[in-house]
Amino acid sequence: MATFHFELVAPERILYSGEVEAVELPATEGDMTVLAGHAPAMTTLQTGFLVVGEGAGKGKRILIQGGFADIGPKGATILAERATPVEELTTASLEEEILRVRTTADSKDEGPEKEALKATIHKLEEARATLRG
Repeated sequence: MATFHFELVAPERILYSGEVEAVELPATEGDMTVLAGHAPAMTTLQTGFLVVGEGAGKGKRILIQGGFADIGPKGATILAERATPVEELTTASLEEEILRVRTTADSKDEGPEKEALKATIHKLEEARATLRG
């Protein structure tokens, strides 16, 4: 399978930089898969797992919380607001994050911003369930 250059940048570090076969990402409009030769696109990201396909059943899962993706035929770059590799996630850290987002949501009036925060809580709860089992 053809490869392309992929880079994932979070505020505190570069989490991935290298050649990959595919990247599945949680775009705001719905999950999408990027392959070599992808049409140019930019999209915002929601909370969810990004999956980096390195080939032959190898890959990495990273929890993304917001950001955007710049995709082109020769590569893709993601600038994430927050990103944590699955091996660094703990149930306790996810519970803290859920509480943080829930507190922010509780302070908002009903509307699109509060709905987006509720969706983030749901995705974080799904991530926590994945860790448990």
